[in-house]
Amino acid sequence: MDTDNINFDEIVEKIRKFASAAEKKERFEHSVRVAETAKIMCDMYGVDPKKGYLAGLAHDMCKDLDDETQLSLASHDGQPISDVEKKKPSLLHGRAAAEKLRRDFGIDDSDIIQAVSRHTLGGASLCPLAKIIYAADKIEPGRPQSTKEYREKLFALSLNKLCLAVLEENMDYLRSKGKEIAPVSFRFHEALKRDIAYAATVAMDFAGGS
Repeated sequence: MDTDNINFDEIVEKIRKFASAAEKKERFEHSVRVAETAKIMCDMYGVDPKKGYLAGLAHDMCKDLDDETQLSLASHDGQPISDVEKKKPSLLHGRAAAEKLRRDFGIDDSDIIQAVSRHTLGGASLCPLAKIIYAADKIEPGRPQSTKEYREKLFALSLNKLCLAVLEENMDYLRSKGKEIAPVSFRFHEALKRDIAYAATVAMDFAGGS
């Protein structure tokens, strides 16, 4: 997707109009904060900030739709519906939103689609934009724990380390509430740890001159 295209701002405004009408007021305000946080993070981690803003704005635009509609949209993305998603169809809202972006807004950028689709549970092979949206959703300034100092501490980390910290915090929260953690989130955790270990090995090899 060419974000220099003159229609990009128009697409964002169409998404904004739909999201503001489809989402509860508090959720739409959250979506705007996620978009703004994602834009900042994209600038930090070398990702197109326009894509970050669009994905952040769109990520929850189907969350207030009924379960049947979310299921119908998500079922067209070519991926199976997991047992966890069947038990709690609201977990499909990201996949539903990604499908709606494709169908109704003409978005075919694979990074944006993945970022919106996987923002709830994560995934084993996420692109940098998807990692940013996953984290931005959980650390935007409206979240109770997300003080300026909290965000600054996270922003000092690599993207993978930031995501791992956010994911582990989220998993601890789910455990404290007796809630099930989706298998895909465990795969996300394993992938992040593997990527961090690989980066450390490369850094050591580089420092050693090998």
